[in-house]
Amino acid sequence: MLRTWQMDASIAFYTEVLGFRCESSREGWAALRRDDVEIMLSQRNSHAGGTAPAFTGSLYIEVQDVDALWLELKDKAQVCYPLEQFDYGMREFCIYDNNGYLIQFGQEVAISEAAS
Repeated sequence: MLRTWQMDASIAFYTEVLGFRCESSREGWAALRRDDVEIMLSQRNSHAGGTAPAFTGSLYIEVQDVDALWLELKDKAQVCYPLEQFDYGMREFCIYDNNGYLIQFGQEVAISEAAS
């Protein structure tokens, strides 16, 4: 569950930019899905108070075709780092959502492929 002060803008980002569909929403909350990935959004509420949204890590989403997804998203979102193949066996890229949260998309590759 990601907190946002901009619910409408967040729903728009996840649906229009990332291709999620909004499966359910009500005041201050929404559930979005793309393929097997579900992300929930929440606005300020009595449980969390008025603390600004913050997250020091990233969401990491494994995908089947990271190259195709990169081509789909690279010009639509703010890129943290472009598509790259890493020696630990992942081919990935990272973007920021409209709240500044980091979202990494990766696909496993053979270690021998990653080293080349």
